Amino acid sequence: MAEHLASIFGTEKDRVNCPFYFKIGACRHGDRCSRLHNRPTISPTLLLPNLYQNPALNAPPGPDGLPMPVDARKSQEHFEDFYEDIFEEMDKYGQIEHLNVCDNLADHMVGNVYIKFVDEDAAARALQGLTGRFYAGRPIMIEFSPVTDFREATCRQYEENTCTRGGYCNFMHLRPISKGLRKDLFGRYKKKERSRSRSRSKERRDDKGRGRDRDRDGGKDRNKRESSAERRAKIAAWNKERAAA
Repeated sequence: MAEHLASIFGTEKDRVNCPFYFKIGACRHGDRCSRLHNRPTISPTLLLPNLYQNPALNAPPGPDGLPMPVDARKSQEHFEDFYEDIFEEMDKYGQIEHLNVCDNLADHMVGNVYIKFVDEDAAARALQGLTGRFYAGRPIMIEFSPVTDFREATCRQYEENTCTRGGYCNFMHLRPISKGLRKDLFGRYKKKERSRSRSRSKERRDDKGRGRDRDRDGGKDRNKRESSAERRAKIAAWNKERAAA
C-alpha cells in the first residue's frame, strides 16, 4: 500500500495531493482546491508570485477599450532589465541554477518568478533576506516551491509554438531571454569555476614543485651525510690497518 501511494504521489491518480501544485508550485483553485497543497519547509527553489508586471498587460486602453499595443522590442528590453535586476539581487545569496519567469495570463501564474539555487541554504538565505521587502513599489511575496524539475513543469507545446491553450495553459510558458544576456549572467559561474580550477591546478603544481625541491634537497643532504659517514668509516678502517701493521 505504501509503495502504491508513493508511486502515484503528485500524479492525476493521487486523489489526496494536488498534482498541479506539486509540478507547477501553483494551482488555479488556490486555497479552494479539493486536494492538498504540500508546501515545503525547505527547498532549493523559491517562488515569487506575480512579481513581473508585463507592460503589455498593463498598457492603457485604446479607443476600442482594448490595451494599447506595446512595441515588441521595448517590451523585451523591459523584461530583460527586470530579469537582470532580479538575477543580480538573487546572486547575492548564492549560485543560481535556474531563473524562470512565466508568460502565462492566468491569475495564479501571471508574472510568476521561479529561482532555483544550487543548494537549499542559499534559497533559505534569500527567503529570509527578501521577506518584508518591496520591488517597484509592491511588496515581495516569496515562498519555497516544490518545483525542482522545470522540464516537468514547462509546456512543451509552447516551446514548439503549438500550444492551443494560449496564456491560460496550466503549464509554464517561460519567457526567454537573449543568448547574450544568458551568457553574461550565467557565464560568470563558469568563469569562477575555471578560475578555481586553474588555482587548484597551480596549487597542485606548486605543491609538486615544492615536493620535488624537498626531495632534491633531501637527497643531496642524505648523499652528503652518507658520503661523510663512509669517509669516516674508511678513515677508521685505514687507521686500524695502519695500527695493525
